[in-house]
Amino acid sequence: MKNQVVLIVGGSGGIGRACAELFSKAGAKVVLAARDKSKAEAKAKSINENGGEAYVINVDVTDLGSVSDMVREVQEKLGDIDVLVNAFGTGLIQPLLDIKPADAKEVFDVNIYGTFLVTQTVARYMATAKKGRIVMFPGILGKSVMRNTSVYSASKFAVTGFTKALVEENKRSGISFSLLYLGGVATDFWENPKVDMRVQKDKMLTPEEVAKAVYYAASQPGQSVLNEIVIQPESHQMV
Repeated sequence: MKNQVVLIVGGSGGIGRACAELFSKAGAKVVLAARDKSKAEAKAKSINENGGEAYVINVDVTDLGSVSDMVREVQEKLGDIDVLVNAFGTGLIQPLLDIKPADAKEVFDVNIYGTFLVTQTVARYMATAKKGRIVMFPGILGKSVMRNTSVYSASKFAVTGFTKALVEENKRSGISFSLLYLGGVATDFWENPKVDMRVQKDKMLTPEEVAKAVYYAASQPGQSVLNEIVIQPESHQMV
């Protein structure tokens, strides 16, 4: 990964920050893109103070102009994006009849439309360069469902379908895609008041464990591609 450019969208989240740490230790130039930059800036500062190379950029994944500016700035300052890690998203776990339409729209806007915008914009450059890896996070709820996840699972199943269709489109483009179905990760996701679910974070996967899977997907040798991987804590298994 030496000198490769890794764009982590969702760089303020626990998974994004853990990925940045791991990729930077491998010699990559990491860009943490986030709407709220404070946590991303703290991580970038730590990486740079320890000999790594990290940058922070502001982005609203639901705004085309913001996404375009982000990708253009990375390309101009650092060169071709080698790896895109789509580690962003927003949660909503509530009974259908309790969900406010505005909250449902936000989930679809961020998780589906945001994923579309970021992926399409980066893929344009990757297609020109004829290389690139894109790591997606549909999560386990993009593969299986559970009680009170109708809207959230719908958004994550959309990411799964979107990515699988892109695999078919890009068989000769040089762009590869990896789907990570992760279950129960100990992040701030569970602090969201719209996630009405009691959990035991001490029994969940850590962001650092997830980052290892992301790195493995992004660092496959030659023409190898990690298509899909399911990782869940033993206490949260869903099949």
